[in-house]
Amino acid sequence: MEKIVYTTFIALFSLVAFSLFFWHQPVQAQNMQGWEEGSEYNQLYDAGEVERFKVEVKDVIEVAPLPGMAKGVGLIVYDPDFEADYTVHICPLAYKTTKTIGIRKGDKLKLRGFFTEIDGKEVIMASKIKYRDKVLKVRLTSDGKPFWTMDAAQLNKELMAAE
Repeated sequence: MEKIVYTTFIALFSLVAFSLFFWHQPVQAQNMQGWEEGSEYNQLYDAGEVERFKVEVKDVIEVAPLPGMAKGVGLIVYDPDFEADYTVHICPLAYKTTKTIGIRKGDKLKLRGFFTEIDGKEVIMASKIKYRDKVLKVRLTSDGKPFWTMDAAQLNKELMAAE
């Protein structure tokens, strides 16, 4: 009986220690090659130059913004003001997927993001997307820090503020 209690205690202690370790790890501890804070890709983002767009979603896609990067979630959108289509980069697939973002073809979006050129193509690096009655925030407004690089406590604080 004493051995069972001891084994149970060790198992529970290990489980709690394991959970606490991963609870405080940034999301980027997962496979996010190229999406890390300070990466070449994230250095392209300029929080001081964020613009607002009203667009319609033509497609929800997977993207790999730069060679060697892990895939991410993207959109093809139509901007009626410029009568042009743009690709929007949202986040790595390890953070959200094309299904979990909840955005669908035909949705009308209010989008905040940084407009830049990558590999000769104009793209928008998203920071905040409003659609239907929802909001999807993926970067801090103040400095552009990606949510997927935050530890669980930071991320929870930001997501609660977004609601």
